[in-house]
Formats: sequence, C-alpha cells, structure tokens
Amino acid sequence: MDYAGSEMLGPDNAIWDDGEWVSWSELDYHFQQQQLRERYPDADLSLIPIFEDLLATAEDYFHLTGRHLQVYGDIGELYGAITYGIRLHRNYAQGSDGKLGNDFVEVKTITPFKRNDVVELNMSRNFSKVLIVKISADFEVSGRLIGRRALPKSKKDRVLLDWAQFDDSHPS
Repeated sequence: MDYAGSEMLGPDNAIWDDGEWVSWSELDYHFQQQQLRERYPDADLSLIPIFEDLLATAEDYFHLTGRHLQVYGDIGELYGAITYGIRLHRNYAQGSDGKLGNDFVEVKTITPFKRNDVVELNMSRNFSKVLIVKISADFEVSGRLIGRRALPKSKKDRVLLDWAQFDDSHPS
C-alpha cells in the first residue's frame, strides 16, 4: 500500500532482500553511516549534520555580510566531539570543555578572522589535554590535541600557544 508522501518500492527504486523491498536511499543511508563510523569511531553521528550546518551557516553569513557570527567556539567544540570523541560538558561549565576518557579537555578555537594563529590558555583551569581547533579563512577545520605535559612551561597563569609550534603528530 502506498502511503501519502511515500513512494511505492519496486525493482526501479529498490532491491528485494530477505522477503522485502529495501530502497536504494535506505542502503545509501546505511552505507554513509558505516563510512562515518569508520572515520569517526567515537563520535555521536547525530552531531555531524549540526556541525556541518553550523559551519556552512557561518561561512554563508560571512560571504553575504562580510561579518562573522559568534559561533566559532561552538564549532570548535563540536569538531572535538566528532573527530576525537570528546564528551562535551554543559555550556558554561566551570573547569574544562569536555572529557576524553579520564582526561579533561580544554578546547581553544582559532577563528577565520584572527590575524595570527595564537590562542591564550588559562593554565589554572582543570584540564589534562588541550585541543586547538583552527578554522581557516576558507572555513576548513583542523585540530591538534596536546597533552598538558607537552605545553610550554610557564610560571604565569596564562600561556600563549602558537598553532605552528605543535604538529599533527604531537604526543597527547
């Protein structure tokens, strides 16, 4: 029976499998989910479209107005959740932005309009790793996860971290 708004399944748009028709779109969806799970094994896959939409909205808004939305910190945190499997804390929680296993993680985001690739990190906060997320002027996103022990030593509460001083293979 064809329901309103749904398409009748048959040999033109589905395959017969185990006694029922399975649509090509359903197979495509499961294949895409499998690919995402392989690429991001620890991610909550439901966050990926939110991340992609938020990034696209920020880029579209910039191209339309020449101004930036104040969403880059959220984009950086979502990137950490998707790419590294960081479990984010609630908004404005004291201490750190999330957890990765037993480690507290601080996420710092370099925005596309920033003149340099330096972030300021408050060393008095409770974290054992820092994820630096860089959103380029072309709205490409990348990240570097760094263990607290690998950070420059300082007697001050705040330290400046330059993206270039850490490579992708830096121990975390």
